[in-house]
Amino acid sequence: MHLTRAYKTIEDDDLKFPLIYGEGKKARVLATIGVTRGLGDHELKVHDSNIYIKPFLSCCPEVKVYPLTQYEHGADDVLVMGTDGLWDVLSNQEVAEAVTCFLANCDPDDQHRYTMAAQDLVMRARGVLKDRGWRIANDRLGSGDDISVYIIPLMYGNRQT
Repeated sequence: MHLTRAYKTIEDDDLKFPLIYGEGKKARVLATIGVTRGLGDHELKVHDSNIYIKPFLSCCPEVKVYPLTQYEHGADDVLVMGTDGLWDVLSNQEVAEAVTCFLANCDPDDQHRYTMAAQDLVMRARGVLKDRGWRIANDRLGSGDDISVYIIPLMYGNRQT
């Protein structure tokens, strides 16, 4: 197997905001490396420079703790976990509105409602195939990436009395 590498010479304009150029799979940190490819690559420098990429990427995830048992949750209270194929093309607000609307139109006793809501989000993120590629609402690009979505009901975390 032969590995090839492409290098970019860093210019002053590359160090100005935005630090991330492009969208989806074409996003690059300092116009050099794919965002997800740089995680954990601590010694990576921009080609022909002493500029470390590390300050712009982190291999440490952002973790938030939600005290599940401190709150009562209804059947429509959920946690949405999705890959970048979802989040690259849909905002938090769009996802929240889609899930809220979908669950409101489902029978609360339907054991498949969360799976169907996840499938709906996948379809929204992929979009429809048109002559110029996959398109979602407002003729924006749909995701060309892998899309995985989990919708986790929070009501099962309610305090048992």
